[in-house]
Amino acid sequence: MRPAATVPFVRLIGLSGMIACLATVAAFAAEPRPEAAIKNKSVEASVFLDDKIKADAVLSADCLTEGRKWIDKNAAEAAASRKQDPVMFRNGAWSFERNYAVRSVVDGHYVSIVRSDYMNTGGAHPNSDVDTILWDATAKKRISIRPFFTETADNGPTMKAMLKDVIASLNIEKKKRDTTETATAEWYKGLEPKLLKIGAVTLAPSTEADKSSGLTFHYPPYAVGPYAEGQYVAFVPWEALKPYLTPEGVKIFGGARPKGDDDGER
Repeated sequence: MRPAATVPFVRLIGLSGMIACLATVAAFAAEPRPEAAIKNKSVEASVFLDDKIKADAVLSADCLTEGRKWIDKNAAEAAASRKQDPVMFRNGAWSFERNYAVRSVVDGHYVSIVRSDYMNTGGAHPNSDVDTILWDATAKKRISIRPFFTETADNGPTMKAMLKDVIASLNIEKKKRDTTETATAEWYKGLEPKLLKIGAVTLAPSTEADKSSGLTFHYPPYAVGPYAEGQYVAFVPWEALKPYLTPEGVKIFGGARPKGDDDGER
């Protein structure tokens, strides 16, 4: 005959097991699902959009179209590489992941998006890249920061002032990380006072609603420092850019950078 004390013990184990199973199911359910993906012997690639992007059908379609082209390009390159040299895939398929995430929404319709890429092609270490998108939800298209400045000519006064402040911000960040030995012209030589050469830019969030506190410039590993230093984000406050603002720029900038905004990669 089974001891009486065993019954509640068995029930307890059963309940614990059920709770553990439910927790596991919930964890899997909580994991984001890619909006586009491919998986075969050569490549595993996925594209993710955050919920704010998915809430805007036009923006979502724009990002997803770009993301699918990125998947197709990498899948084709992986297949060609495997055909040429199968040994390159001895550790398995190449991996790619792209994430689109909203960084800020300014004046109700200027949406800054950070596009982060992860790539593992079997080398010494994985690589990553970062780029940005500025989306006008009213015009329903991608735009640049040009409308916010009176001029943005290559090597013009606006871009020269902007680059000066970018480098100053990077030097401050390198001092925080104790990596001042790479705060050199050699590491910054890829940055130029040109809109397409100064870095991937977003409108930084602000302590003032619907405003931007300035510009943030996003750099992947190797861009302004060695791989081990990781990504960098440089911040230029809007006050430094005030002499160069158009009426639209004056309208959207204000306030200060929120505390903690510089804690992460974004």
